[in-house]
Parts: sequence; C-alpha cells; structure tokens
Amino acid sequence: MEKLVAATRNVNKIREIEEILGGHFEVISMDEAGVTGEAEETGTSFEENAVLKAAYVMEQSGLPAIADDSGLEVDALGGEPGIYSARYSGGHGDDEANNQLLLKKLEGVPKPRTARYVAAIALVRPGKPVICCRGCCEGEILTEYHGTGGFGYDPLFLCETGVTFAQIDAETKNAISHRRRGIDAVLRELKKEQAAQAEKGKRT
Repeated sequence: MEKLVAATRNVNKIREIEEILGGHFEVISMDEAGVTGEAEETGTSFEENAVLKAAYVMEQSGLPAIADDSGLEVDALGGEPGIYSARYSGGHGDDEANNQLLLKKLEGVPKPRTARYVAAIALVRPGKPVICCRGCCEGEILTEYHGTGGFGYDPLFLCETGVTFAQIDAETKNAISHRRRGIDAVLRELKKEQAAQAEKGKRT
C-alpha cells in the first residue's frame, strides 16, 4: 500500500487516522517520515490550517500527507472555540483548562446548548491537486463531565448516540466522528479522481 504521512504529533489523532485509513494506506507518523518541526497554523479556517499542515509535511518528506484541523463550534458562543479549540485557555492541548473555560462561558445558557465537532481533512500529494473536505458531528454541550474515554472536549460533548464521545468505544466513535466523515469525503473524492483518470485512459 502507498505510504501516507499523518501530519500530526497528537497520538490520539494518529491512532484514529490509522484505524480509519488502515485498509487504504500504510499510515506512518511524522517521526517515521523524518519530518522535523511544525507547520505554522496561520490560517483563518479549519480548511486553511489543514492544508498548511499537510503541505509542510509533504514538502519535508516527499510523501503524500494527510492532515486534519479540527475543533468544537458552540452556537451560543458564536462558533467558539473554533480553530482555537486546542488552545482555548491559552496553552496548547490543556484539555482540563479548555473544558473548564468552556463550562464557565456557558454558565446560565439553557439547554440544548447545541454544538458540533468539525474536522477539515486535507490530502496533499506531490504533483496532484489538493483534496480538502469537511466532516461534522452534531451534538450539544453538557453541564458536567460524562465518561473517561476520548480526549479534548469529549466528556462534555453529547453526540447522536445519546451519550458523550467519552462514553463510547473507539470503534463506535470512529464510525460516526467528524474525523471519520471528513476522511470518508476525501476517499470519495479520490475515487472520483481515479474514475476520471481511468475514463481518460480509455479515451486515449
């Protein structure tokens, strides 16, 4: 299978990407691909940041790269924390501080406190067009933690199964998550591209 570099150092995201894409690509880490440093996330949208990260890794490794830029959008907060989800409280990746800040900002907001997880998935390959697709998972924000699994805002995010992302097993989460839906959309675009190439080959 073709190698694909997961453009993240988040072990949870790497694991999810491997579990979802394992039958299509040999997913390797940035370290395995010899990639050093980090892309600067200077974009103003999930899509822009996903493409920036994937392009950085492809340029360093020479291999196709897949990146996600994901986060939580809460309607009552005008879409916050959005692209700043991982560093909502100031530091990067402090899940507890981020969750506590979210709960504080939502104090007094009546249920349902509608929200969605969003993931923009970018596939960047040498000499080929960029593919970038968005996946979403709708839900709402609870007033207290439920479950001990997952990461990020998962203990507060009540998803369509009727429990939080922190209460479901990895297999169930991977079947319905925003990341899964974004990756599935990328795979559909890949199939369209391959079909178009095959049709062009027949004509020539």
